[in-house]
Amino acid sequence: MKILLVDDSRTIRNIQKNVLTRLGHTEIMEAGDGVEALQQIKKDRPDLVLIDWNMPNMDGITLVREIRATDQQLPLIMCTTEAEKGRVLEAIKAGVNNYIVKPFSTETLEEKIRQTMEKAQAKAAAAATT
Repeated sequence: MKILLVDDSRTIRNIQKNVLTRLGHTEIMEAGDGVEALQQIKKDRPDLVLIDWNMPNMDGITLVREIRATDQQLPLIMCTTEAEKGRVLEAIKAGVNNYIVKPFSTETLEEKIRQTMEKAQAKAAAAATT
């Protein structure tokens, strides 16, 4: 599975990459902001995107809206320090499939990825039969 990490902090991306590698994921791409992420997605569409909220150039919520304008299927997980209920609801309305508050454990990330991918696969299967 190809995963795109979108976070302006190289340190956070490295931590996430190490966690994902421990979970068996080896195809990991990185972007430092939403603009870079959109370019990556157009060039080489990932199977899952982990998105930070607060970034320069284009923040995470804007990125989610940009992706959803053209792609309803790409699984998106917001990984952020924004824990306020209003922010979570805003992200869900914008189109994220799941939401994780930093810092998070390896187990939490693994579970959120599993949930998100299972739901995405079920949705794709349902769409294929209609």
